[in-house]
Amino acid sequence: MALLIPAVLLLLGLVSILLITITTEDVKKVPVFIYGIVLDAGSSHTALYIYKWLSDKQNGTGVVTQHSGGISSYVGQQGAAGRSLEACLNQAVDDIPKETHTHTPVYLGATAGMRLLQKSSPDVSDQILQEVEHKIQSYPFKYQGASILSGQEEGVFGWVTVNYLLENFIKYSFTGHWFRPKKPTMGALDFGGASTQITFSTDQNMEEPENVMKLRLYGYNYTLYTHSYLCYGQDQVLKRLLVHIYKSQSPSETLTHPCYPVGYSLQIKLNTIFNSPCTAKLAPSTSGYDPHGSVMVLGGGHYEFCVGNVSQMFSFNSCSYSRCSFDNVFQPNVSGSFMAFSAFFYVHSFLQRLTDITVNSPSLLEEASRRLCSMNYSQMLLLAEDEKRRLQNYCPSSVFITLLTLNGYGFDHASFPRISFQKKAGDTSVGWALGYMLSLSNQLPAETLGVRKALTPGAWWTLLFLFIFLVMGVFFFVFHQARNKRTKGSCESESQL
Repeated sequence: MALLIPAVLLLLGLVSILLITITTEDVKKVPVFIYGIVLDAGSSHTALYIYKWLSDKQNGTGVVTQHSGGISSYVGQQGAAGRSLEACLNQAVDDIPKETHTHTPVYLGATAGMRLLQKSSPDVSDQILQEVEHKIQSYPFKYQGASILSGQEEGVFGWVTVNYLLENFIKYSFTGHWFRPKKPTMGALDFGGASTQITFSTDQNMEEPENVMKLRLYGYNYTLYTHSYLCYGQDQVLKRLLVHIYKSQSPSETLTHPCYPVGYSLQIKLNTIFNSPCTAKLAPSTSGYDPHGSVMVLGGGHYEFCVGNVSQMFSFNSCSYSRCSFDNVFQPNVSGSFMAFSAFFYVHSFLQRLTDITVNSPSLLEEASRRLCSMNYSQMLLLAEDEKRRLQNYCPSSVFITLLTLNGYGFDHASFPRISFQKKAGDTSVGWALGYMLSLSNQLPAETLGVRKALTPGAWWTLLFLFIFLVMGVFFFVFHQARNKRTKGSCESESQL
């Protein structure tokens, strides 16, 4: 029995150590997730972003699903804006654990499409937002509000998203600590359906206070230049270009569009190009104009004429500051690296696909645009049949991007190669929504991992096994000791005989 007590104590010590280890590791490995939903109601689509992050609020990952149809496109259709969100919200119900539904905040941010509607028809804009709010509140989530983002907010939240995903603000080390990487932030270029934004960190003199945004993130201060150009998004640019061509060639029932490829034709109703706040004021005032009439548009496929027509949408003639981009808007010199996303990425990718040109310099951007605009419709269709519905728009969009980045923003042979055209960073889509969620998540109640009051089933099974093993070990030890004693006693008796 002398060895029994130390053996039992040793086994109990081992069980205690394993218990502590299992409990500690279990607390570490079982994360407490917070979920958040952002509905990005753009001018051309509504996207649902479901974000989840650990409760320490420093480690976030996003899961993204997207639903087509922007809420600003439901003007005049009672209840349609709310119904348009049903597929998105139903998806969120399925994707987010049921037990967290009532604690999951949901925000809706409307961008340039709704900004335009708010300017032209504020009552209609308010009605649509009320419909959307009513629909969201019918779901089991924690509704936090629907708002129309300003152009500044859209640009800045896009910048936050880019730099958060690239771990420029904070990074997790191999030693298990958070630290601030010693690398500069990256600028953001966004090209949406109704507006385009440029945002970057700078220490240059800011001559226009409206273009300055100061942020404090993770304990550090950032001074940003940001500007949003309403009516310069892709959809509105294409519509404004059609209006310019119509007015320069009317009265005529047939128009030649220099940016459309030869062999392409399209019948256009005039009320579809003058129905936007960006173009309504440009509608002809003559008595001969019929808003319900239509015109035939034929592709001209002429690069130089295309450039000339697209250039008319910019004004480079006047500047009230030491330096401007266009339309008398102050902008300091671009500095650092940039990420270009949304339509920037899609047009750039299409250019490289059809021309086999790696577009990484101003001269190559111009050459690729020229080559694309020289293709006829049959050639383009042969190379990109999957893009049939949008083929005619890639030439004018590429010319616009060329003029915007080089003549407008001022990128040159030294700075243009520092633009990275991206759709995603890692597995997460780039846009303003993640930056919006990160900003809003600071207002959410903090949650901590805490200490478990009960073990998980895995830990209990492990302890039960160890306990049974301990009992059996003690039993066999006692049995073995008793048997040895009997055997020893029998031998001694025999020897005494």
